[in-house]
Amino acid sequence: MAIPRQIQDYNNQLAPADQEICGLLAKAISDNLPEAESRIWHAHPVWFLDGNPVAGYSKLKGNVRLLFWSGQTFEEAGLQNEGKFKAAEARYTSASQINIKDLQRWLSKARDIQWDYKNIVKRRGVLERLK
Repeated sequence: MAIPRQIQDYNNQLAPADQEICGLLAKAISDNLPEAESRIWHAHPVWFLDGNPVAGYSKLKGNVRLLFWSGQTFEEAGLQNEGKFKAAEARYTSASQINIKDLQRWLSKARDIQWDYKNIVKRRGVLERLK
């Protein structure tokens, strides 16, 4: 599946090593979640299923962070808890650190395990499990 233009534009403005990481992540996410809508959201590439954010990445000061909004529920040793809700992350400084089999498994879980972030404001910060 092709990487959407706005996400490619985001990747193109990064340093070459970060472009390599983000290009690999964008292709893997797009290929493994072909039904997902993708766009730049809060200045970063994010993929949504039925309007609910499930995966995305962002360039941080010293690395690229891959984020799964419901990742704490995946029960995966390769993901670290992030924030006070259900998100989990992996951070990369080189494309060679990305384990494609792990990434594919995490993306499958992103489809199958979701918390309702789409309605978190309406529910005043309370998350409910969708899947």
